[in-house]
Amino acid sequence: MKSVTYLAVVLSLGLLLPYGAFARDKNQRSVDISDPVQIGGTNLKPGNYKVQWEGTGPTVQVKFLQSGKTVATAPAKLQMNDAQVLGDGLVTDGATDSTRTLREIDFAHQKEALVFTQSGM
Repeated sequence: MKSVTYLAVVLSLGLLLPYGAFARDKNQRSVDISDPVQIGGTNLKPGNYKVQWEGTGPTVQVKFLQSGKTVATAPAKLQMNDAQVLGDGLVTDGATDSTRTLREIDFAHQKEALVFTQSGM
C-alpha cells in the first residue's frame, strides 16, 4: 500500500513539473538588437539577447542575458498593448553623442511590452 501511495505522489509531481517550466518561460523572451544601445548604464552590442523579468507588473526588474550570463539589468514597467505586434519593436532615443538609449521593447506576436523607466539609466 505504501508503494502505491509513493507511486501516486511521484506521478503527480511528474505531471506538475511541465507547468512549472511554462510558468518560468512566461516572463522571458528573445530579442534581436541590430544596433548598439544603452540600457541601465550598460552598452549592449548588436546580437540576440534573452530578456527576462521578475514580477507580474506593473513594475518589474529586467535582465538582459547573452550566453547564459546577465549583461545588463534595468527597471521597467510591464505594459499591455491593445493589439499584438507583428515583429519585435525596439523604441530608442538618440543622444547628441550618437548613443541610443533603449526606451521600450514590443515583443512579436505578444501584447506585452517593457517600457524602461528613467531611474538606473
